Amino acid sequence: MIRQMPQKPRRVASEPARKAPGKAAVFEPIVPQPAYGRVAAAIEQKILNRTLGQGDPLPSETELARQFGVNRSTVREAVRRLESSGLVGRATGSKRLRVTRPGQSATASSMSRALALDDVTFIELWEAMLAIAPRTAALATAHARPENLERLELCIQRVESARGSETAVAGVVEFFASLAATRANRVLVLAMQPITKLLAPSLRRMIDRVPQGRSRIVVAQRCVVEALRKGDAAEAHSWMTRHVQDFRRGYELAGIALDTRAADR
Repeated sequence: MIRQMPQKPRRVASEPARKAPGKAAVFEPIVPQPAYGRVAAAIEQKILNRTLGQGDPLPSETELARQFGVNRSTVREAVRRLESSGLVGRATGSKRLRVTRPGQSATASSMSRALALDDVTFIELWEAMLAIAPRTAALATAHARPENLERLELCIQRVESARGSETAVAGVVEFFASLAATRANRVLVLAMQPITKLLAPSLRRMIDRVPQGRSRIVVAQRCVVEALRKGDAAEAHSWMTRHVQDFRRGYELAGIALDTRAADR
């Protein structure tokens, strides 16, 4: 009897492996941070959570290097970053670093730089002012004291009597800052200052090119102050809205393109 040899199984060509459908990434790649950045962030966190208060001395450079386990050059660079942010500094004639608090002007300048670097345009700044300024004027009516009204009047007089547009615009910027200070709301003050600082160059051009521009600013601001004096929040809101809207009309009359970047001033 002849035995049949078992047949080898026939090989079937395998199908190419199917790739799993692509999934949207949930996480973003981690960006490595240099050691000095981590040191600066750690010190900054201690300042922000008030573990280190204003005026408190920082440990020496050597001691910080020991505590963080890094080189002194790393600490030196971290401290440089904190100094530029206004979070630490040295008193005149002292080598000891202490915790400081950046003033409103320094904070506003920093925010203005950030906005300019982000390529914001004049129309974006104008829209932000239209959203903030009228509400600020309305809120200020409940807090306006004689000294606040006097300061606002001085700003208006500065605009009215200025011989050049630069001085006039400085008065306009100060008016908005004083209005926010009247409400005593630090958030509104810090929100207003970077906007007016970046809008200032376009306001100068508008006043130079539109003869009636300055007089319209003075009239509107006096009406806002009168509304504050009467304690009429609705009137203050209405006049400030008209005031800010008038800026845009002035830009158009002066031939200023509103889509121009603030950094291109």
